[in-house]
Amino acid sequence: MARIDMLVKLFMGFVYVNVILGYVESSYSGVTGYHDAIRRMALFKAAHIIRNGAPQPQSYSTPLVVSRSRVLHVTDYGADPTGRLDSTEALEQAISDAFGSPVDAHLMEGIADLGGTEIHLDGGTYKISRPLRLPKTSGGNFMIHGGSLHASNNFPMDRHLIELWPSSASLSYEYITLKDLMINSNFRGGGISIINSLRTIIDNCYISHFTTNGILIQDGHETYIRNSFIGQHINIGGDHREKDFSGIGINIMGNDNAVTDVVIFSASIGVMVSGQANVLTGVHCYNKATALGGTGIYVKAPGLTQTRIMNCYFDFTGIVAEDPVQLHITGSFFLGNAFVLIKSLAGVVCGVNIVDNMFSGDYTGVEIVQLEQSNVPFTNIDQVIVDRNNVRGMVLKSTVARGSVSSNGTTWTVDFSRVLLFPNLIKNVQYTLHAGATFPNHVLRNISKNCVTVESNVPVSATLHVSVDQSMVGYI
Repeated sequence: MARIDMLVKLFMGFVYVNVILGYVESSYSGVTGYHDAIRRMALFKAAHIIRNGAPQPQSYSTPLVVSRSRVLHVTDYGADPTGRLDSTEALEQAISDAFGSPVDAHLMEGIADLGGTEIHLDGGTYKISRPLRLPKTSGGNFMIHGGSLHASNNFPMDRHLIELWPSSASLSYEYITLKDLMINSNFRGGGISIINSLRTIIDNCYISHFTTNGILIQDGHETYIRNSFIGQHINIGGDHREKDFSGIGINIMGNDNAVTDVVIFSASIGVMVSGQANVLTGVHCYNKATALGGTGIYVKAPGLTQTRIMNCYFDFTGIVAEDPVQLHITGSFFLGNAFVLIKSLAGVVCGVNIVDNMFSGDYTGVEIVQLEQSNVPFTNIDQVIVDRNNVRGMVLKSTVARGSVSSNGTTWTVDFSRVLLFPNLIKNVQYTLHAGATFPNHVLRNISKNCVTVESNVPVSATLHVSVDQSMVGYI
């Protein structure tokens, strides 16, 4: 049957060509007429291609396959990229369609694989009047990217512009990516909330004008925030409104999350951490100066902190940690009298490392690490190491110290009260009494008030060298 169809098409083509040639020969007998006919045929062919498209080679052995793109452009749904009209419904419809065709695969059990579907904002700015929420249907492997969102003047004050907010307590979303977004909360709530979601990525986002949280992470597991800028008011420091900065740049109320290479340029608290096993690296906080009541990173996870803060920059605003247990602060730069404050709630501080940092101040006597014991004094102290910090213009505090004193007599005392972090807490002492030719009997007489006293049985000219350590003290 196919062979007969081909023969019919060839015959019809032969007839068509002969009709055209006959028309040319009958209408134009001279050379000029011939060339005019060729031009007419060329124009006829061009018009045919414009109307119907250029002919495509066809394979009669391979069927034609039509594929459906998984990139959904919000402008195709009627969203206004100028930001003048409300685009909430258009964006909601695009998100709903993205969840409507999962592939035949799954991520975590019960979470449908959306096959890498993208909601593309086409570089526009879109005004929305209510939060963009993902459907109640569980799904993952999905991205929203490439544009700006702006809260309208009637946006709810207690919500976020984008909300990964499952309808149940179970994990509903996995591997959701929010990338290359500029989010303006218009001082009506927050930017992004990630609630009970798994393996979420926020990458290269700029979040401003929030009143609650720039980003909220609650429960769930493994949210990664990276390469982003977050601030209530857009500035580069020294803003006249700084004393009035409010809100939290990133509020982490869950476990096993990471914040990497992020700038918090205005908020009352840069990063609030109230979950365990979180890590912060390369974070630059100049949100609100400590002198004005601000905090760069507030670790509010007493009893089991398990937080690592590494290679960060605290610009006139420092760190506060409540009853920390397993807290690691290293490789960071504290500028403008920024310091670490350890706050007592129940008198617990265990497994804390504050090592290999740089502190720079204005020579007004600010201590690099401070204890706040107005509630109760610290009594449960174990494995606290504050050492090897580079200090300029501030007062060095440490849990390890060395000192020497020389005199002629029977008593030598080295006073470590200015440098040791914990008052009246020396448990490990090593000393050497260098007395020259005459060597008396001597004994460690006293270690109270962070002073080490050695006595000899006879007067002698000697030098006392002492090393003390508060880091391994056990429970007292």
